[in-house]
Amino acid sequence: MSEIPKTLVIACGALARELVAVVDMNRFEHLAVTALPAILHNRPEKIPGEVRRKIRANKAKYARIVVLYGDCGTGGLLDAMLAEEGVERIDGEHCYAFYAGLDTFAAMHEAEIGTFYLTDYMVRHFDRLIWKGLGLDRYPQLFATYFGHYTRIMYLAQLPDAALEAKARAIAERMKLRFEMRATGLGGIGGFLEPINAG
Repeated sequence: MSEIPKTLVIACGALARELVAVVDMNRFEHLAVTALPAILHNRPEKIPGEVRRKIRANKAKYARIVVLYGDCGTGGLLDAMLAEEGVERIDGEHCYAFYAGLDTFAAMHEAEIGTFYLTDYMVRHFDRLIWKGLGLDRYPQLFATYFGHYTRIMYLAQLPDAALEAKARAIAERMKLRFEMRATGLGGIGGFLEPINAG
């Protein structure tokens, strides 16, 4: 009989696929995974409450709970709630930072502030999350309001995938933004989870 996982990882749904890949590749047998809907990013004020519900629903089942979320636009409310619950999260304001590495992302952002970042998940679901999610399919005149100050798209690619790269390039062309790509791998997530699994 396999050992029951000691730690629950509560993740953003936009990270679920990559999280499962890290757990499987590294054989992190002491971790269980659950995720919240990625669409919460369109309403970041709801993230702390939804994460708290997940924590409280699972506290009695696990020795430890950790959170795989950046601040993600909550303005510090997620960290305040996690402090109250005694739960830690991965370092970084958002997934772009912990995918690229905190210092690398900071330098990249400083070099060109008008950058729209894409991850593998965002490329896969761009139309649903961004184009339709922001209403651009119905109100194309909003494009300049949302994206008028952007100059480039930076695709932070977690895993090599020629089809995703082609789609990311097509998104940049559609948005009339310069395209750049950087392979990040999954080391940021793996580095966070390894000592937790060893626990």
